[in-house]
Amino acid sequence: MKILALDSSGLVASVAVVEDDNMLAEYTVNYKKTHSQTLLPMLDEIVRMTEQDLGTIDAIAVAAGPGSFTGLRIGSATAKGLGLALEKPLIHVPTVDALAWNLFGTAARICPMMDARRNQVYTGIYTFEGDVFRILMPQMAAAVTDVIDRLNEDGTEVIFLGDGVPVYRSLIEERISVPFQFAPAHCNKQRAAAVAVLGMKYFLEGRFESASEHTPDYLRPSQAERERAAKQAESSVKPEE
Repeated sequence: MKILALDSSGLVASVAVVEDDNMLAEYTVNYKKTHSQTLLPMLDEIVRMTEQDLGTIDAIAVAAGPGSFTGLRIGSATAKGLGLALEKPLIHVPTVDALAWNLFGTAARICPMMDARRNQVYTGIYTFEGDVFRILMPQMAAAVTDVIDRLNEDGTEVIFLGDGVPVYRSLIEERISVPFQFAPAHCNKQRAAAVAVLGMKYFLEGRFESASEHTPDYLRPSQAERERAAKQAESSVKPEE
């Protein structure tokens, strides 16, 4: 089985092709460019270097959120376009779950943190029991302090990763009371290979969709939507007579 995977949900842009237990290629960039500039050229380079025929892939796995609203839209639009053109199904992979999959096999709690601004992170809590992936707290938007308190209550060693860690590292170090580590650079950000491997698992379980059905998981309204709702609320308030 061959899976093409895309992840543009955060600061990192990543593309990978995985066939069965073999990663054929992965191209990941975390440097100053927008995903609209990088994602398709990265895919083109992978196709060129590995002499891939995209018509031979079985499905397209995409990090479907949460994350950057713009990044998710770019990844979703790219995956949908490819799915329609190639007539391939899409695999909807939760972004935070795929981040946790980077730490396959650890017995510690895994706590990805993506910076969601306003003192919140997109996060979840996970662990592995052997090779079985356990979701202890599904992905959500939450206050950093609430997540740390939950981890302290669990009383188990935890590993943090994600682009929210540098933002909130001092707060984590100040409040955490259980043994903890920060994942190293090679596995602490989004990787399309993890999206592909987790996506392959979902595909075999029958968890896939058509390109036309796919929509990202934003988890909370965008800033523009919040501002529009606030203006509508203000305009609906009638002055007292």
